[in-house]
Amino acid sequence: MKIGVLASQGAFAEHIAILKELGAEAVAVRLPEELKGLDGLIIPGGESTTISKLMSHYKLSHEIQRLAKKGLPIWGTCAGMIMLADKLPGSTVEPLGLMRISVKRNAFGRQKESFETELAIPALGKKPFPAVFIRAPAIQETMDGAETLAKLDDGTIVAARQGKLLATAFHPELTDDHRFHEYFLDIIAKEQKPHKK
Repeated sequence: MKIGVLASQGAFAEHIAILKELGAEAVAVRLPEELKGLDGLIIPGGESTTISKLMSHYKLSHEIQRLAKKGLPIWGTCAGMIMLADKLPGSTVEPLGLMRISVKRNAFGRQKESFETELAIPALGKKPFPAVFIRAPAIQETMDGAETLAKLDDGTIVAARQGKLLATAFHPELTDDHRFHEYFLDIIAKEQKPHKK
């Protein structure tokens, strides 16, 4: 199983380390040709404006959209979730428009409002997940086809899935709990035929 991690900016090294620990082949992706032959792709956290500009500059956006339409499993964390969104009200960032979710950037305020919480995520089992939120976005709405995976106590949606697409507002790569990475690998493993170019 070969998983690409977009390495334009952000916490890509942590994702790669966890994937390797779980036995997957993990590669950094910076150019369109490095998307060839992947079984899955992770778009990590970072600064969404910068990631959007770099993806556009290196002509990654169109290729990722094309592969997603062909069925490539993609997981976006934090800024990656922003990039997967269909709607970004009040933002100048151009998302990929792959998931039927409306996302608010910096939903919880600035860096000093970053926090950690134990999150109930039924898809991962009964044990709460240690979710790390850093200048995190939030899902304002899940639309047709997208299902909510996790909410905060106040009802704010912070994780969603749409078929083979996964989005988390928090940073699973910054914890010792690898269940979300295992969940993504399980989505890929259930593919009867890996979607390759």
